[in-house]
Amino acid sequence: MVLRFYLDNIDDAARQLLRAFPETRIFAFYGELGSGKTTFIKAVCRQLGVDQFVTSPTFALINEYHDKKGERSFYHLDFYRIERVEEALDMGYEDYFYSGNICFIEWPEKISELLPEAALKLRIEIIDNGKRQLRPL
Repeated sequence: MVLRFYLDNIDDAARQLLRAFPETRIFAFYGELGSGKTTFIKAVCRQLGVDQFVTSPTFALINEYHDKKGERSFYHLDFYRIERVEEALDMGYEDYFYSGNICFIEWPEKISELLPEAALKLRIEIIDNGKRQLRPL
């Protein structure tokens, strides 16, 4: 499955991703700085019923969101600033990856040896005129 979209129809693309992979719990987003990883994760969170302000956890490393009813948690992890895989170990990454909750990971290449086999690896790229492409790796 390859999704091509502009920012004005990003919610449709997010909905398609969730429909295509309904059982997926770990989404690992690869892409250059500014490619739209956080923006796409925001759209996916909206589709999951999150009405909180979704931001990149670049400095905090992890943000936790809840659906409107407060029944489900979602974790958004950003490993851009880590320099050693031990930093992910120190933050207790396993508590999030193996919680059964959905996790969105930015910069997963920094912790590739820690990613569960079941993680859905996705690359987001800017193609012509600001159009994005999201495809499984």
